[in-house]
Amino acid sequence: MEATFDNKTNLFNASLRSKVDDSVLYTLTTKSGYRGKKHTVITDANPAPGHSATAGVIHWKEEAFEIGGQRKPCKELKQVSGSLFKKVRHWQWASDRKKYEMRYEEETWKAFLLGELVATFYIPSHPKLFGKLKPSTLQMDSKALLEDEVFLLLAFVYLEVKRQEKTNSAALT
Repeated sequence: MEATFDNKTNLFNASLRSKVDDSVLYTLTTKSGYRGKKHTVITDANPAPGHSATAGVIHWKEEAFEIGGQRKPCKELKQVSGSLFKKVRHWQWASDRKKYEMRYEEETWKAFLLGELVATFYIPSHPKLFGKLKPSTLQMDSKALLEDEVFLLLAFVYLEVKRQEKTNSAALT
């Protein structure tokens, strides 16, 4: 799957569109309150018969993901190991599911499965001086799509928000 976000400046309220035929795959909608983001809902544009259109939710205040009615805190989903300068982040929805190593390199979040790149989430951070801002893109191969498509999408959005918050708070100090 290869898709782009149709809102170049706000991933939280955007549609994820297929690069093949420009059809909407998912829609991200974020509800905010007085104290910031409450939750981001990912809606499936073509849910399977008998399934909910809500594919997943990020509950920002609780720092939890919800997929298929199951809510889990991010603390249970991620493992961080390594040293101060070389952290390794692993994300896994359940013990019987695949464990992904997540890395951020050159404006792109990358998900690796057993050392093989299986998904990327490109976020252009700076508009070019002469030219248009490129859209954010999501690519997943069949290994990631099989059972963890929504989980990886939630993880990528969550990690990017945390990265931006850390970058912005560092700039203020």
